[in-house]
Amino acid sequence: MTVQGEIRTGLYFDSVTLMLVGRDLLAIEHVADAAAVMATRENKAILRSAGLWTDQFETAGDTDLILAVKAETAAAAAVALEAAAGRLQQARTRGQAGVEHQPASIECAVRALPGANVALISIAGRYAAEQARQALEAGLHVMLFSDNVSLVSEIALKNLAHQKGLLLMGPDCGTAILNGVPLAFANAVNRGDIGIVAAAGTGLQEVSTILSNEGAGVSQAIGTGGRDVKREVGGIMFLDALAALRGDPSTRVVVLISKPPHQSVLRRIGETVAGIGKPVIAAFLGADEAVVRQYGMIPAATLEEAALMAAALSKGQPAEAAHKFLAARRRRIQEQAVREAARFTSPQKYIRGLFSGGTFCAEAQLIFRTLALSYVYSNVPLAPCAPLADVWKSQAHTLIDLGDDAFTVGRPHPMIDYSLRNRRIIEEANDPETAVILLDVVLGYGANPDPAGELVPMIAASPRRVTFACSITGTPQDPQDRRRVEAALGAAGVRIFPSNAAAAEFAAQIAGALGGR
Repeated sequence: MTVQGEIRTGLYFDSVTLMLVGRDLLAIEHVADAAAVMATRENKAILRSAGLWTDQFETAGDTDLILAVKAETAAAAAVALEAAAGRLQQARTRGQAGVEHQPASIECAVRALPGANVALISIAGRYAAEQARQALEAGLHVMLFSDNVSLVSEIALKNLAHQKGLLLMGPDCGTAILNGVPLAFANAVNRGDIGIVAAAGTGLQEVSTILSNEGAGVSQAIGTGGRDVKREVGGIMFLDALAALRGDPSTRVVVLISKPPHQSVLRRIGETVAGIGKPVIAAFLGADEAVVRQYGMIPAATLEEAALMAAALSKGQPAEAAHKFLAARRRRIQEQAVREAARFTSPQKYIRGLFSGGTFCAEAQLIFRTLALSYVYSNVPLAPCAPLADVWKSQAHTLIDLGDDAFTVGRPHPMIDYSLRNRRIIEEANDPETAVILLDVVLGYGANPDPAGELVPMIAASPRRVTFACSITGTPQDPQDRRRVEAALGAAGVRIFPSNAAAAEFAAQIAGALGGR
């Protein structure tokens, strides 16, 4: 194998275009791997890990474009690099020809679209805060999809939004549904009477899709960004969103989703809930349930439990009906896990979780914690899980959030671009100690259009008997059609579960059964 590359200065392409170029290169004969990425520090680390590194890339800066190809021969690599240049030129030409008018600023966009009231901002984090400020000054609610925005900027923007009576959803807000309109990574769900406030994008998707699949529906779903419930931010937008749902006549039940809020923020949430006059279910993953209940909220241990309780209340049934269903399902999963564990041969004993959703990675860690499993590592560890020494290499039981900033700077989110996870799947499948590969598959607008087409070849390439277990977050109305994805993955031998919590429970029970051998 040979690795060749080029550095192109003064060229910028969005990450999705670069992903598509890299995918096209992989289809070229004799090409084993390829990448087209901006030369950020994080992307350089990815190139090194993937074996796509040459010393010439050391000189490339953040604003340079790197083309890298691993091929069987130098001639094949040269052909691929030439093809990459041609594809990038085609993308630039199409972009210039396909746009009649591009507003040069937020102010120009507002003038061009009278009546607009929401701005969705998705640009590099270092530039995003100023654009968000301009949108707020123009009287627009803002969904700030961009990550890598400073905490200082976030606090200033949210204070400005609060003063103006506007929503500042984000930064790093991946999902919202406003008046039935899905924004960013949202799903096609039923309209209904359940309002959601979430400091967790995939958590919002999981709850809203389970609600819809249960025959209930969403009135409003407002994302806040994950840092909103931390002490430094103070829950500014979480509280404003909760106040908005309090005044919304179409909302009869409220679901709150986040990691445990800081104590001071939780107290303020409790004060707001006290006057809301509607049942409030809190999926504060990992929080003390007695404390949550003390503040007048109904605690939920998992996202699925929150959704099922909300659906029951929406239908006029007691929330406790969800507990009985989940208890019975837990017993069935335990029986399935014991049978599955008996099929593994030594030295297979570890679970490797590869998540595109950070909330799912956190939820899986909590489920592993309930079974008191030892030797659990993560790049985003929750106690008692331990931090990985190297995020590119698993240790014992490993649960990875591939949507963490370390993996996404300069790259599409892993819900869009499966290439990084696909490489990791092959690595884990080749590890003789791997028993189960645990995945989340997230559907919806903006997500990968063909997740089964991405994953089935990786599963088929697995050289040993590894169990693949996954949840599918989505609905039959999503562009990918949940039923079609489930059928394709099931045909490939994947064990499919209705929620991330159920899939993680299955994997954790297997780990427990294998731990004693």
